Order: sequence, then C-alpha cells, then structure tokens
Amino acid sequence: MSKVQHVFIVGSKSFGAYGGYETFVDKLTEYHQNNEKIKYHVACKANGSGSRDESKLVGATKINDEEFIYHNAHCFKIKIPERMGAEQAIYYDVKALEKCCEIIEKEKIENAIVYILACRIGIIIRKYYKKLHKFGARLYINPDGHEWKRAKWKAPVRLYWKWSERMMIKYSDFVICDSKNIEKYVHDQYDKKGLKRSNPKTTFIAYGAKLRKSILKDDDPQYTEWLAQRGLKPGEYYLVVGRFVPENNYETMIKEFLRSESKKKFAIVTNIDSDILEKLENDLHFIEDGRVRFVGTVYDQELLMKIREKAYAYLHGHSVGGTNPSLLESMGSETLNLLFDVGFNREVAEDTAFYWTKEDYNLANLINKVDKMDLEEVKEKGRKAGERIKEYYSWESISDSYEEIFFNYSE
Repeated sequence: MSKVQHVFIVGSKSFGAYGGYETFVDKLTEYHQNNEKIKYHVACKANGSGSRDESKLVGATKINDEEFIYHNAHCFKIKIPERMGAEQAIYYDVKALEKCCEIIEKEKIENAIVYILACRIGIIIRKYYKKLHKFGARLYINPDGHEWKRAKWKAPVRLYWKWSERMMIKYSDFVICDSKNIEKYVHDQYDKKGLKRSNPKTTFIAYGAKLRKSILKDDDPQYTEWLAQRGLKPGEYYLVVGRFVPENNYETMIKEFLRSESKKKFAIVTNIDSDILEKLENDLHFIEDGRVRFVGTVYDQELLMKIREKAYAYLHGHSVGGTNPSLLESMGSETLNLLFDVGFNREVAEDTAFYWTKEDYNLANLINKVDKMDLEEVKEKGRKAGERIKEYYSWESISDSYEEIFFNYSE
C-alpha cells in the first residue's frame, strides 16, 4: 500500500465562493494542506460558468496552462466546449473522471480514492467503476441533495437525474452523505432494491462552517455605504441569501413578509433577472409596499458575513438538498434563524431556530412574533446557533472525519 493516500475530487467547479462543493473542497484542502499522509488531486473548470482564474487564488502556484498547486493540492483544469448547455455538467464530470484514471495509470498510484461530488454521470459510471478497480482504486460518491426534485428541470431531465443517482450508488464503494436525512433516504430507496449490494455502504459527515465575526467593523465604509445605497439600517432588516429558484421558496417568503406587520425591511441577496422581477411585481405588488429590497449579489465574503451578523433575523426557504452552506454560515454568524420546516433544516439547527410552513399566514405570524421578541432573547437564540456550529459543524472536525474515512475504510 502506498504510504500517501491519494484522493481525487471530481464535481467541484473550482475553489471558494461559487457554491457548497467549491467551499467544501477549499476548506478540506486548506485543513489538510500540511498533512503529509494525504495528497489531493482536484478537477477544476478551465472556462465557463463557475471557473476561476487561479492567479486570483492567494497562494496558488502555476505549473503550466493546465495545472496548478493550491493548498498543496494538485489541481488540473478541464476545458468545456463553447455553447454547451445544461449537459456541460455531465461532460465536465466525465472528462474529469477520465483525467483521474489517466493520472492514476500513468503514475502507477496505488490504492487511490476517487471522490465524486453529486450523481450526474450514472450513464457511464459502470465503465469507470470497473476501470478504477483494475487500478486498485476505490470510488466514493457524495449524493448531494435530491437534484431530481428541482423545479428547474423538465420531466425527462428529472428522470435522468433519478436514474443516474441509482446507478452512481450501485457502482460505488462508499457513499458519504452530508445530512443524516440524505443517508436515511439512500437506504430507504436503495436497500434491497436490486442493487449489486443490498445495503449501500454509507456514512454521515456534515458540511462545515466557521464560528467567527467579520473582520469589518460596524462603521467600516464598505458596510455602511452598502447599507446606505440600499436604504437599510443595522438590525432593522430580515435577510435571505441564495439562488432564486422555486425550491428555495422566495415567493412564499416575500408574500408572507408583505402580509406581516413588520416595520423592518426584507433584504434579498440573490441574482435575479428583470423578467422574474416583473412577474413577482405583477403577482405580489411588492414595490409599492417598499419593505422588500432586492439588493443584488455580494461576493466579498467579509462583507457578506457582516451583512449576516447585523441582520435582525435570517430567513431560509430551502426545501431540497442536504446540509445547506448559507444556513450554516448564518448560524456561524450567531443570527436568529427562521427556517422552512423540513427534516434536513431541523437536523442542522434543532432548537436554535424557529420553523415555518407554506400554509397561509404561517410565516407572517411567525415574523410578527419574532418582531416582538426582547432583543436579548433574539441574541440568545443566535448564541445557541453559534454553539451548535462550534460543537457539530466545525471544518476542523469535519476534515478529521474525512481523514479517518480515507484511511480506515480504504484499509
């Protein structure tokens, strides 16, 4: 057995602020960068949506036009053909997996682990599962949330994602779930369902967050000017951060906020096009009300952290997926949280948050209740959220769990 455990990661676009997987890979490699027992190889998009110029990654070292070193990880770039649509995610994962096999074979790497994030490439997974096993390598997967439930996909695409998930779980050696609810779902769906193994081998390792405050002071011009330009005041706004997609329940949150008696503002940090805004205005008439503010996107992580810290409360409407990064980051900022009532949100926050449903006036009544809370009670709820992050969702403990899995299971 090789003295160094080589781990290949497929499915992340790059490192950092583009999404959950990107942040996960960034933190995992950061916390293991001085661990001489683990060598990471990370696929990155060379172009297109989600790609990132490695010259802007602090500490990255260019090897050539196709490779660089970051956090001591060997990073290789995969180029996506221009004008490719939704199928580019499948293309990217397939080409990245091909490159992993090429490196493992060429460098004669023993006992490698290939860890695929999300279940997009079920159409070819059997072939590469067998190929990896010929090299003595193992295939791990992270099934993410229920991609096949997302409203943006048409029926044929949903059917493919569901079938692909089944194939990925069938042709894998180990399934790592970032939510206990997702792990339960995997066993409910696939135990004794005609898979080669009647019980998929699984484990639960959470997604992580940091418990710390922004480096920006309360009177930092970057924050105060951001507020002024959007007509907001510290502690006088509710906040939501995330993609504007149906399964995140933005329409419900806006409608219910408008029904509430709150005098505060509702700041929505998201990227939204003019057609959707026009439809929302036609349906909900939020502009005249004046409390709902679409404030654009915020990519500066310290500024975003400050915006979270100084919010009165954080609204979270995610109904599909596992452990959500934006929720963990809100809890890490010690903000009061109002969460859509589904299993994986309750799993993460437990009694540190309040929960709401899509029933008419349910969220509006909760907002009215929260508005009347004593400020010290609001802060105490936020402190409990922070304590939960520190105890169960720190990147240090999650990285330690991955190290244990990479070594103990592979042996």
